[in-house]
Amino acid sequence: MNYGMRCHDICPKADMDTVFDAVRDLGIHQIQLAFGKSIAGLDFSYGHYSPGLGRMVAEKLREREIHVAVLGCYINPTNPDEAKRQTEVQKFIEHLKYAKAIGADMVGTETGRYDANFRVVPETRTEECYRLLLKSMREIVAAAEKLGVIVGVEGVHDHTLYNPQIMRRFLEDVDSPNVEVILDPVNLIGEDEIESQAQVIDEAFRLYGDRITMVHVKDFTRDSEGLHFAHVGDGLFDYAPLLKHLKEQKPYITMLLENSAAERYHRDVEYLRKIYENV
Repeated sequence: MNYGMRCHDICPKADMDTVFDAVRDLGIHQIQLAFGKSIAGLDFSYGHYSPGLGRMVAEKLREREIHVAVLGCYINPTNPDEAKRQTEVQKFIEHLKYAKAIGADMVGTETGRYDANFRVVPETRTEECYRLLLKSMREIVAAAEKLGVIVGVEGVHDHTLYNPQIMRRFLEDVDSPNVEVILDPVNLIGEDEIESQAQVIDEAFRLYGDRITMVHVKDFTRDSEGLHFAHVGDGLFDYAPLLKHLKEQKPYITMLLENSAAERYHRDVEYLRKIYENV
């Protein structure tokens, strides 16, 4: 396994040198980088990209032996406000250029909700919402194919791609080798799936295990108000089924810790390594 972490969990938003120094000092070589959440002092909104800026970012990463496993560009590709949806699609396409410049493995996104304010709404699970996702992603994927960059798509139980079956349908419909899956098993677990979480993971690997090329890992707890994200090992998630699949099918895949912290990172990795060794 290659372990890493989201950059914005390592340190607060700051100038690029400060942030990348913090990553290096923690001994992390694989990160998920979301410019807007981590880097201050530069405008990464649509229209500001240049090859020179891309080379500058690449050089600062290379100096510190940091690799961007996922360049995060978490848009809402199913925003029903057409103008906002188009703006977000263009932002993602521009991030494909950054990814190529810095050598990122992929540009990643979740798949959105059918609400302009990103609220959880039942319309997200409709055919109309799914078709809007395809419209957005086909435009993004056409650009990715021309640039030679991978688009990473992450399913979430209350987003448009909410279970393994609809993710499989999406992969068949979009029909591109430039689309791969970021698997975050906790994000696929709603309150109805807590007891069947191992089956959810099994189903994901059965339906599209060949397309899973990046993993997010965290934990979750449950109380009277619902489910809440937690640090690795502090909740109800059973890591053994996930790590067994990865050990058998995905040697050296990158696993990025979410909802961790700089002071916990090495302990969390050791916790996962022990389970990995025993499955």
